[in-house]
Amino acid sequence: MRRWNGWGDESNKMDLPPTGKGFLAEMVGDSAPLRDATWEEVLAQVPASRLGEHALIDLSPEQRVYHARGQSLPDLLATRSGQLEYFPDGVAFPETKEQVAELVDYCYQNDVILIPYGGGTSVVGHINPFKSDKPILTLSLAKMSRLLDLDDDSQIATFGPGTPGPQVESQLRAKGYTLGHYPQSFELSTLGGWVASRSSGQQSLRYGRIEQMFAGASVETPKGRLEIPSIPASSAGPDLREWVMGSEGRFGVISEVKVRVTKLAEQEDFYVIFFPSWDKAKSAARHLVQSKVQLSMLRLSNEIETVTQLALAGHPKQIALMEKFLAWRGADEGKCMMTLGVTGMPAQCRSSLSLVKRTTRPYGGVYTGAYLGKKWAQKRFMMPYLREALWELGYAVDTLETATDWSNVDPLLTIIEGSLRSALADENEKVHVFTHLSHFYSQGSSIYTTYVYRVGKDYQQTYDRWQKLKMQTSELIVNNGGTISHQHGVGKDHAPFLPVEKGELGIDVIKTVGQHLDEKGLLNPGTLWGTTDD
Repeated sequence: MRRWNGWGDESNKMDLPPTGKGFLAEMVGDSAPLRDATWEEVLAQVPASRLGEHALIDLSPEQRVYHARGQSLPDLLATRSGQLEYFPDGVAFPETKEQVAELVDYCYQNDVILIPYGGGTSVVGHINPFKSDKPILTLSLAKMSRLLDLDDDSQIATFGPGTPGPQVESQLRAKGYTLGHYPQSFELSTLGGWVASRSSGQQSLRYGRIEQMFAGASVETPKGRLEIPSIPASSAGPDLREWVMGSEGRFGVISEVKVRVTKLAEQEDFYVIFFPSWDKAKSAARHLVQSKVQLSMLRLSNEIETVTQLALAGHPKQIALMEKFLAWRGADEGKCMMTLGVTGMPAQCRSSLSLVKRTTRPYGGVYTGAYLGKKWAQKRFMMPYLREALWELGYAVDTLETATDWSNVDPLLTIIEGSLRSALADENEKVHVFTHLSHFYSQGSSIYTTYVYRVGKDYQQTYDRWQKLKMQTSELIVNNGGTISHQHGVGKDHAPFLPVEKGELGIDVIKTVGQHLDEKGLLNPGTLWGTTDD
């Protein structure tokens, strides 16, 4: 059973090790949890629907609660406090492209706002209802979750847009293929959502971001169906795929997705290397990527994240022995951890690992084998559950992510961490901040920063603290050479910062396309650009 007020399945959880609570108390102070509202309390708040009966639309309060929020920290605060405030008037569950088109037309004929909904994993407000004089319909794609076609010769797979990550992979693996797209939200997020928000997976060094996988689509718009064929390459004008990727429901509803798939690899392994300092670790990572060493995944934790991960790993005796070994090899105070993956044929994997060892040795890299890499692989989709464990102890955790050129990685990282660390100083509150580089390019890398702080005396104070942390730092990111989002999208939360990145003319171009396809402004208003009042 999926949690209505948190992440994932109720039967899954990720407990902190016994040392975890002490570590958090040392970093930010002791805390106590806030009271959670009950399901019954929230259900009682759902107002009468403003929609009429329709065969595809569920008007039940239960579905309207389940589809009222995503997975951002403000969403967690809303559901845990019971102060959701706004609900969709109904939730539609189409099963075919024709039914999606019918629902888009229904909304246009009846002046109903339409919000597309994939896996409900948005962390930037894509799917949230809002105050509106018009009824709001959430269109869930959950029943459109099948592999519809597989072209073996072209290695093109066609899926329903509501197919979640595990089903994408299981249906492909049964036929000997993989898509290879593994965001941390993999358990719940959907293929259509990955396209609509320009998602990136953990193994993008081998398989690419969704940009490299996305081959074509059907999109239902108020002006009809937009069909994008799966042509391998073309010089025939601007690529319409680029308009669909990152469109976040503003141009239409994705009703079918074609993706480029890959034969299953014969071998895949993950390894960990430690470096004596951040400078050496970052230089080694940049060298690996710019030298085109064939890796499938690379992640580089800074000193504070390395300390945090080891402190929360459990198994203190084994960690202590490893710390002694690393100190003996010159990776003691200030050490940074690199996690990497090699995927492919056995000979290719051996060659890549050999190149990694040879490349990282001059930077002081200490190779520790596959044990820690296996542990990472086992838990990589469990990390969102850690938020639940921290919440139960009275701590709020959130992330900020961006990307920038190599020459700007250190300056921007310093600005981000400094802003977050000092944002609550006026309340004498400490914030635990740590960062890793999660995706790598020859030109630069992403920066993925996590911050943990104590909840306030109530939900409002906890939210106010988040506002200080998030808004101040987001403004600094876009004004210092970073994108407002490398992998989470824009949604409603990031929309105020997009004009800095796109420029006034760029925003006007995007809005013009949206207004041409959606003259009434009924498709997911407030997302990507403008406000819900536009």
